[in-house]
Amino acid sequence: MIKDFVDEYERYRIIGQKAIDQVSDEDLNHVIGHDNNSIAVIVRHISGNLVSRFTDFLQSDGEKSWRDRDSEFEYVRYSRDELHQIWDKGWGVLNVQLSKLSDADLQRTIFIRGQEFTVHEALTRSLAHIAYHIGQIVLLARILKGGDWAWVSIPRGKSQEYNQNPTNEKKPQ
Repeated sequence: MIKDFVDEYERYRIIGQKAIDQVSDEDLNHVIGHDNNSIAVIVRHISGNLVSRFTDFLQSDGEKSWRDRDSEFEYVRYSRDELHQIWDKGWGVLNVQLSKLSDADLQRTIFIRGQEFTVHEALTRSLAHIAYHIGQIVLLARILKGGDWAWVSIPRGKSQEYNQNPTNEKKPQ
């Protein structure tokens, strides 16, 4: 169901946002080691991917000719406000397109880089891509934040307590 995708994308958006919010403005642009990415670079890539994939989602190839994917990985220093605008743009395009889809659309065919996918396959692929990069953001944020980390998922040693009130799980249908 489309609602399942909407809910999971939102869950990952919130996790990413909670991690980003804990990092200092300076650390948003910090690169740990040679040839790695900052949180800002990952945010720019996530947004670039979402804007490309979901602009005219059912009508045009998901890899748009105007997208310069390689530039998404170039180091550019962003303010927190600029980064929020980039983040919001990508998620906004995604949410608009998801709101237009129905469950019947899941078996329709779309293309990404000229390769054929059902909408269901494309959404599954996209969600996995987002989860992968949100995981990177969380790891970088935890490293950069140090010991004063507010958990964005179940805190270590708190599984039993969480299981009594699983607030981050999907709500019953």
